[in-house]
Amino acid sequence: MSLNQERIKQFEKDLRSAFNLAKLLIEDESHLHAGHAGAASGGGHFKLTLQTPEFEGLSLVARHRAVYAALQRHIPNDIHALTINALANNEA
Repeated sequence: MSLNQERIKQFEKDLRSAFNLAKLLIEDESHLHAGHAGAASGGGHFKLTLQTPEFEGLSLVARHRAVYAALQRHIPNDIHALTINALANNEA
C-alpha cells in the first residue's frame, strides 16, 4: 500500500468521525502536480467530495472550515493541497 493510500485511510477515518456522511470520495491527485514546488514537502494533493446533513444551511466557507477542522492534524505534512466539494444531503 502506498503512502498516499495510507493517508487516505486516515483522512476517511477522521472525516467519518466528524460527520454523518452519506457520501465520501477521496481522490489522490498528487500525480497531477509532480514537479510542483509544494510537492517537494511530501504532502499530497487530494480532491474530496463529501455529502452530509451537517452542511445544510451552512455557507460554502463554513463547510470548508468544518472539513479543514476535521483534517487539521494532516495539514500541512500529509495534505499540501485540498480541493473540496462539500454538499448537503439535499444537494446533488
